[in-house]
Amino acid sequence: GYQTLGEEYVNIIQVDPSKKKVPSFLRRALFISLHTLVPYCLEKALMHLEHELQVEAEESRSPESPPALGFPSRTLIRSWIRRQVGELTEQQKKTASQVVYVLKQCIPLLHRLHLAVFYIQGTFYHLSKRITGISYLHFGGLQGEDPSIRSSYKFLGIISLFHLLLTIGVQVYSFKQKQRARHEWRLHRNLAHQKSTSKEAAVGRQSRCTLCLEERRHSTATPCGHLFCWECITAWCNTRVSTQHPHAAGCPPARLLKHPEL
Repeated sequence: GYQTLGEEYVNIIQVDPSKKKVPSFLRRALFISLHTLVPYCLEKALMHLEHELQVEAEESRSPESPPALGFPSRTLIRSWIRRQVGELTEQQKKTASQVVYVLKQCIPLLHRLHLAVFYIQGTFYHLSKRITGISYLHFGGLQGEDPSIRSSYKFLGIISLFHLLLTIGVQVYSFKQKQRARHEWRLHRNLAHQKSTSKEAAVGRQSRCTLCLEERRHSTATPCGHLFCWECITAWCNTRVSTQHPHAAGCPPARLLKHPEL
């Protein structure tokens, strides 16, 4: 019971780190758990945690909206995750979302890194075997191996490492571009708001939107001459079937409005 049919065919057997005896029952049980149970539980836990964090974020933004339909809450893991997420603060939930995102991106990269190391070293094809120290020992049959085969696998490992580094570089560059775009958009909104506030204060006009009853942001004029916030008038037009103006005058639908920055 220590060899599969394939291992028996090529005359190899699993051994522990000492390479003098077969792995113990506890080591083999740990290997099977790391190879099957741990990845399954980790995948399910991250999936449920990401879903619960999204639900909490949506409920915090719109508390009057009905709860989103998600996964059935029948598992113990999901119930435990739901209780833990409910006890977190807003900052902790934001940090947890970032951690989940990083883990989901790093786990495939870790497997690819391990595969490249296997091609270079020639041992521990599975990450679970590397952790438990279970390797193979060849006995009987033809001894020695063709060195050209080993060198070709090393070359494949170097290519795999180069591709992995290129993927990480692209992901880091994309992340920086997104962060830069968000930062520029925030600066743009603040500057536009400051400019509109200073102009309207100098003229002495009242700059309130008649829809939200607050100070206008990105003032947008309809063809009839009324001024609204860009977000308010587009949201109002998109939620109305008819094209009736908020002031009971004729007003075009949202597709005929033009953003002041365009």
